[in-house]
Amino acid sequence: MAITTIEELEALLAPGKTVAGLDLGEKTIGLAVSDLSLSFAHPRTVIMRKKFTRDAETLIAALKAEKAAAAVIGLPLNMDGSEGPRAQATRAFVRNIAKLTDIPFMFWDERLSTVAAERSLIEMDVSRKKRDGRIDSAAAAFILQGVLDRLRSTPR
Repeated sequence: MAITTIEELEALLAPGKTVAGLDLGEKTIGLAVSDLSLSFAHPRTVIMRKKFTRDAETLIAALKAEKAAAAVIGLPLNMDGSEGPRAQATRAFVRNIAKLTDIPFMFWDERLSTVAAERSLIEMDVSRKKRDGRIDSAAAAFILQGVLDRLRSTPR
């Protein structure tokens, strides 16, 4: 199962498993991981992108170390909801990495997630220099938190 939906995600969440959030950038991959109760998203260190094979190995190892049952990846839609080149690149990344792991991926609308993450870091008085190193993982946490909130609001 390479790609899953929010409706299918709940069935994949066995006790002791987490969900990962990803913000795919051109230079980095932001990573966040839920707690075991699936209530809160916690940013992790960004993965510096080099080439696809190395990026995939690093990401898959991180997902396994975090006991991720699934990974939610931000889909960068245009403001009108259409898909541009970045959304196509994200879908291609998932198609390629899905061949290397049995961890399912789920797309989640990430419009304005980086803006929200940056505002949050500014409110926490994080310096501009430190924000640059944390913004992608903060955006991944914002994406993941949206999914966790949706899971909690859905009747079981």
